[in-house]
Amino acid sequence: MGSPTVRRRRLASELRQLRERAQLTLEQVAERLGWSITKVSRVETCKVGVTPKDVERLLGLYEVTSSKREEIVGLARDAQKKGWWHAYGDLPTEYATYIGLEAEAASVRCFASEIIPGLLQTEDYARAVIRAALITSPPGEIERRVQVRMARQRLLSEVPPLRLWTIIDEAALRRAVGGPDVIRDQMRRLLDVADVPTIAVQVLPFGAGAHAATCGAFELLEFPERADPDVAFLENLTGSLYVEDERDVYRYTLAFDHLRAKALDLGESCELIAEILGRAG
Repeated sequence: MGSPTVRRRRLASELRQLRERAQLTLEQVAERLGWSITKVSRVETCKVGVTPKDVERLLGLYEVTSSKREEIVGLARDAQKKGWWHAYGDLPTEYATYIGLEAEAASVRCFASEIIPGLLQTEDYARAVIRAALITSPPGEIERRVQVRMARQRLLSEVPPLRLWTIIDEAALRRAVGGPDVIRDQMRRLLDVADVPTIAVQVLPFGAGAHAATCGAFELLEFPERADPDVAFLENLTGSLYVEDERDVYRYTLAFDHLRAKALDLGESCELIAEILGRAG
């Protein structure tokens, strides 16, 4: 069925295209349906959900044929369903949105500048990172977040598995997260996954100097359906940013390619990780 997050995104795109094909403005749609312009705009930008009943009204206004109408209404029904992550309590909306996109992605390209990517973290490493980030949260919330992070990793072993290409800054490898035992286990984890055909791990060494992503970490999510364009994802202390404009996503794609060229190759990366493992022992 796919992630409800991706379904909402696809539904919003379809509704926008249908309105444009009907040669109607946001103002005209709002006036004819008795909605606010803000509501129409937020539906088309996936800022709010939309009920199947409201979708039916939009499709009637756009004079959509019966076969297409059935497809879009079905998409609206699927978009209302909850993903597996809702069982873990009230996650922040932005985080839940990211999990939904990740769950449907065919591949993820990731540049990690400060910490090991979440999909490759051991449980103890994840706990140390999450505890440091959620300094005001109770222990129960921290443990729920750890469980969610571990659950996300199932994507790497599904059929077909999520393809992951990650470039990790050397600083992230050498950061003392959780103590020597945690670091040793984490380095072993990276060496283990480096043998998985659908996972690539490269290290960007200190010697690479200035690079195309000195602005910080980012991820690129690619989806199996052509109707779902790639998304770049950036996270900071106060929130997250989804970049969907084709030209901006292309800039991040170029940045990743430049990083990949500057990083150590797969074999050299494993050698450096093994060296850090040896020193941690």
